[in-house]
Amino acid sequence: MDKIIVVAGPTCVGKTEYAVKLAQILNGEIVSCDSMQIYKYMDIGSAKPSKEELKSAKHHLVDFVDPAEKFSVAEYQKVARKAIKEIINNGKIPIVSGGTGLYLNSLLYDMDFSGADSDMEYREELEETAKIKGSEYLHDMLKKLSSDKAREIHPNNLKKIIRALEIIKITGEEGRPFSQIKEQNSDFEAIIICLNREREDLYERINKRVDILIKKGLIEEVSKLKDMGLSYDDISMKGIGYKEIIAYLNNEYDLRTAVESVKKNTRRYAKRQITWFKRYKNARWFDISGLKSDEIIRDILSYLKETGIYVG
Repeated sequence: MDKIIVVAGPTCVGKTEYAVKLAQILNGEIVSCDSMQIYKYMDIGSAKPSKEELKSAKHHLVDFVDPAEKFSVAEYQKVARKAIKEIINNGKIPIVSGGTGLYLNSLLYDMDFSGADSDMEYREELEETAKIKGSEYLHDMLKKLSSDKAREIHPNNLKKIIRALEIIKITGEEGRPFSQIKEQNSDFEAIIICLNREREDLYERINKRVDILIKKGLIEEVSKLKDMGLSYDDISMKGIGYKEIIAYLNNEYDLRTAVESVKKNTRRYAKRQITWFKRYKNARWFDISGLKSDEIIRDILSYLKETGIYVG
C-alpha cells in the first residue's frame, strides 16, 4: 500500500516550515489541508506559504477557490485525493500539511456525506452573535444561504437556525449534512506526525504572528475583499482574522479590540486543534519547544525510518 506523510498540529506551531523541509529531503510534494489557504486573494490572514516556501517545494490546493464560492469538505476530499494519486504516480511522496481537522478526516477515512456532523467553533460563534444581534439576524443569514431552509424554520427557533447554518458551512450545500464513517481509507497508509509546543511558547508565537499580520496589511486585505463585495455572510470571511477585522471595518468595535479578539480566538482554536488531533491513536507527537530546526528534522526522520518511508 502507498504511504503518505501527514504533518499536523495547532496553528502557528511550524507545520509549513517542516513540511517544506521534509519535501526537499524526501522528494515530496505538499498537499495543503487548510480551509483558509484554499482561497484566492486571502493571503495575509490565512498565513499562506511564503514565495520562498512555494519555490522550495511544490504545493497543491493553495490559492485556487474564489472566496465568494462555497467549497465543501466533500469537494476538498475529491481534489485532495486526486492530487495525492498524481503525486504518487509521479514517483514522489505526498506530504499533507495543515490543521483543518475535517479536511484531514476526509482523507484518512472513507466518509459518507449523508448524515450529520458538527463544527463546535462555528456553533459557538453563532451563539455569541445571537446574544448580540438576536435570532432574527441569524435567520436572515440563513435566508441568504438557503431560502428554502429558512422558510422551514421559525425566526425564533435559534437552535434549528444555528444547526442549519452549521451544516451549510460544513458541507457547502443547502441543508445536506454528513456523517463520518470511521473506516480507514484503503487507498493509502497515512503516517501522521503531530507537532506541538509548550502552551506558553505556542501562545506567544500566536500573539506575535497576529501582530505581524497586521503590519503586513491584514486590514488592507480585508478592506479590499469587502470592496469586492464579500461580507460577513460569506463562508470565507468567517475565518479567524477576517471576521474580526471586517467587524472593525463595520465599526462594530475598535482596532485594539479586533486585534485582541483575533489573538484570543486563535489561541482557542489552537487548543481545539490539539484536542482534535489527539483522537488519532496512530499519530506520533513531537514537542518541538526549545529545539533547533536541525534537531527537529533529525527526530522526525528517525521516526520515518521506523515506518519504512525513509531509508536515509
